[in-house]
Amino acid sequence: MSDRAVAVLSGGRSMEREVSLRSGANVAASLRRLGHEVIEIDVDRRLMRTLRSDRPRAAFIALHGKGGEDGTVQELLEILEIPYTGSGVLACQRSWDKVVAKAHFAADEIPTPSWFAFSQDAFRELGAAEAIPDITERLGLPLVVKPAQQGSALGISVAGEAGEVASALMSALSYGDHVLLETFVPGRELAVSVIGEGPAAWTLPVVEAVPQGREFYDFEARYTPGLTELHAPADIPPEIATKAAQLALDCYRTLGCRGFGRVDLILDAHASLWVLEVNAIPGMTDTSLLPKAAEAHAGGFDRVVERVLAGAALGL
Repeated sequence: MSDRAVAVLSGGRSMEREVSLRSGANVAASLRRLGHEVIEIDVDRRLMRTLRSDRPRAAFIALHGKGGEDGTVQELLEILEIPYTGSGVLACQRSWDKVVAKAHFAADEIPTPSWFAFSQDAFRELGAAEAIPDITERLGLPLVVKPAQQGSALGISVAGEAGEVASALMSALSYGDHVLLETFVPGRELAVSVIGEGPAAWTLPVVEAVPQGREFYDFEARYTPGLTELHAPADIPPEIATKAAQLALDCYRTLGCRGFGRVDLILDAHASLWVLEVNAIPGMTDTSLLPKAAEAHAGGFDRVVERVLAGAALGL
């Protein structure tokens, strides 16, 4: 294989494996349309050996979930001195851990729903379950309960009553050993994709996700055709779209992201925007938000993929 090839990393062994494979296939097809030679790598324990053997000129990371979004594969690519797309190790770690990300948002006065977070040990060894009444009083109901380190809305529940919080916690903890409890903000689900780095970073059109017959934009709604309507650009006032884009840039820069990313927000009934999280390796499937936003932008998906690849770098 030519050392001018681009390696597309996807798959892996996380709970988001199938989604990642779909993202990787879309990216690989786009790169081929753009004239690039492509190596498609389903990431496993042979990754380092494969990369040493094929020695690509760059790696396009479409690896979702643990191992891909948490800075792990980025660290390995840096060891091999292979430039890669997307954020560096520290920015990935900050984005992957929702508690860390929200702490950065709060420090920079970026609006994000109020929250508390606990480890599994706090429940097992310190009796944290007894704090649930205090949490519901402070944060109110309904309450969003989610794993602190997980993507694609896996493990997220909305507890409408106090008696539902315990089971929501158990569900979230089955996906990881840290859990986040967050004030539920009803409203419209928006996403802003960001391309580039630093002062030169720019945004794609705002997308609105409208789940059909579902409580919120959950895993099934994200990846099952027909369960969600995606509106790009979102039907919102221009001033709201401008504010959403600026908030997305603020979050992206606060966490030190580069290359590409997606910021998820809620627009409430009072026209206020709330940041939920930043995705350092956003979905690139046919039903994902970034490709939908790219379709609404001059140049389309291929142009965005080309820009992301052009920004591939080694570390921050």
